[in-house]
Amino acid sequence: MPSAAIVATLAVTALVTSFISGILGMAGGMIFMGVLLALLTVPQAMVLHGVTQLASNGWRAVLWRTSIDWRVFRGNAYGSLAALAAFTLVQLVASKPVALLVLGITPFIGLAMPERLVLDVQRRGHPLLCGVICTGLQLVAGVSGPILDVFFVRSRMDRRQVVATKASIQSLGHIIKITYFGGLVGAAQRGSVDFWLGALMVALAIAGTTMSRRILERLTDASFRQWTRWAVMSMGVFYLASGTWLLLRP
Repeated sequence: MPSAAIVATLAVTALVTSFISGILGMAGGMIFMGVLLALLTVPQAMVLHGVTQLASNGWRAVLWRTSIDWRVFRGNAYGSLAALAAFTLVQLVASKPVALLVLGITPFIGLAMPERLVLDVQRRGHPLLCGVICTGLQLVAGVSGPILDVFFVRSRMDRRQVVATKASIQSLGHIIKITYFGGLVGAAQRGSVDFWLGALMVALAIAGTTMSRRILERLTDASFRQWTRWAVMSMGVFYLASGTWLLLRP
């Protein structure tokens, strides 16, 4: 079990970031992942992040279950399982600097993608592609929200459908991440996490997600997308700087 100071830091972060994710459908997971990477080993950070975000995203999916696009979810699931199979073959675990750099550059990859690609999660074949790409990022950097957002930004979904469908997709991604780092590579890579710490993170994630629902109801679709983009770009700059510093320090 980590020290009391670390547990307190993780507890506050889990509550606040789940509240943020409940409003924006993302960004909170990026913040929480960065804190975990600073305090724990990469496999431990991945497992605890997966457990906490599974509670946050899973509960959000339950709250907005009537708005989930199940066709998109199914296509994404096929791609996610294919990515898990590929990673299981190579047993890849990224270092902390690499994980932070990938975490930081992800939002800018999404921004730099050319218009001609026109990624849209509602188009035929795109949910499968989304599953492959986003699960690969989940298993390297721990999060995939910024790239996942690229698949939704041109969709015809309203903010409730976006949040609900992304929550269901991210829930599956976190289950896969827990399976990979907690079982498939966890034994050799110190991926175990204390049960009570995990239970505390789950409770706080559900609490933060529940508190956010009223705020989401008050947002317009336009302001929802604007705040989401601003949040993930800010986090991207911070994690690029952090990863570069870890990579270059003596």
